[in-house]
Amino acid sequence: MEAKTKNMRDRQEMPGLYVHVPFCLRKCPYCSFYSLAGRRGLYGRYVRALSTQMRWFEDYFRPGIPEARSIFFGGGTPTVFSAAVLADLLAACREFFLSSGREVETSIEVNPATVAGEDLVRLRRAGFNRLSIGVQSLRDDELRRLGRLHTAAAARQTVRLARRAGFANLSLDLMYGLPGQRLAGWLDTLRQALDLEPEHLSIYELTVEEGTPFAGQARRGNLDLPAEEEVLAMMETTLTRLAAAGYRRYEISSYARPGRECCHNINYWQNGSYVGLGAGAVSCLAGRRLSGVADVEDYCCRLESGRPVWSDMEQLDREARFRETVIMGLRMTAGVSVAGLRRRFDIDLPAYYGPTLAALLDQDLIVRDQDRLRLSARGLVLANRVMAELV
Repeated sequence: MEAKTKNMRDRQEMPGLYVHVPFCLRKCPYCSFYSLAGRRGLYGRYVRALSTQMRWFEDYFRPGIPEARSIFFGGGTPTVFSAAVLADLLAACREFFLSSGREVETSIEVNPATVAGEDLVRLRRAGFNRLSIGVQSLRDDELRRLGRLHTAAAARQTVRLARRAGFANLSLDLMYGLPGQRLAGWLDTLRQALDLEPEHLSIYELTVEEGTPFAGQARRGNLDLPAEEEVLAMMETTLTRLAAAGYRRYEISSYARPGRECCHNINYWQNGSYVGLGAGAVSCLAGRRLSGVADVEDYCCRLESGRPVWSDMEQLDREARFRETVIMGLRMTAGVSVAGLRRRFDIDLPAYYGPTLAALLDQDLIVRDQDRLRLSARGLVLANRVMAELV
């Protein structure tokens, strides 16, 4: 098998492990990610398939699997699975990918509608030490428009129960620019979120994606989105309020108290190696990208019959990896190191991008601070435009 002939560097690199649970109770009208609503009958089969895929990676990395530096269970909604099932899955992950038994950042996405206090206690005892709670809003009218199944009170209670269960590292996911939302409403959500004192906040502007119910409503003129000026005011106020509260913006959408940045995501933004388990999950190992089929039944069938689960396998050349590393690294407020990129890829960034980089510097979209290049305050607002220039 070709997988057995990889070089030692490939076998040694796997800082991140991602486990995808593509199930949810109900599909939200803004969500464009692959997930299945309901389908409880597939849960057991899917868990067995995940275990089979772990054994595939054991063979891939032979003679020894490198140690994961972080573990992240995402979805979908991982907590549609029982706490007992999630505990067993985490134990299997640690057996395969963390045989030393040391503690690493171990995150799980949690929906307030799918966890109770006893579930959180079991998750903490199982070894999860970081929760990413899908709050989205702390106003009931906005939650209803988003199609969320929880209330603002339930979200606040989830945070309290998580603290009681022993979680000392909590992240809240919030969204702004929502249908019917105005600046005052966003400030209310932000105030309530800060009152909960999370260690981390992930804050996203709503994007209306093609193929979603929201996109259909927008085409029909039935989606009351705030004006661009109001959305910009929401963003600017967020920066001010979070900085005053002691949170540092370290990535376009991510804010943390000192030392509480998400290690798993930082590895991703630095274009590090990682293994992805599950339907639709992607693995990236020493420039080899393996994309899993984004269909639960196909994923299970392939593993049950001993067939590869990949819908695509791509070996990126040095320049492609360099460009990806630049683009992803610029998402972080620290930016990228010109010298570090030269050591890693033997490519000089200013020479490689030439006039394109010069134009971005002239437009104050990128700034150079000695060895580092980073997005300016204006560039962070117009990040998509900057990235498009650098692809």
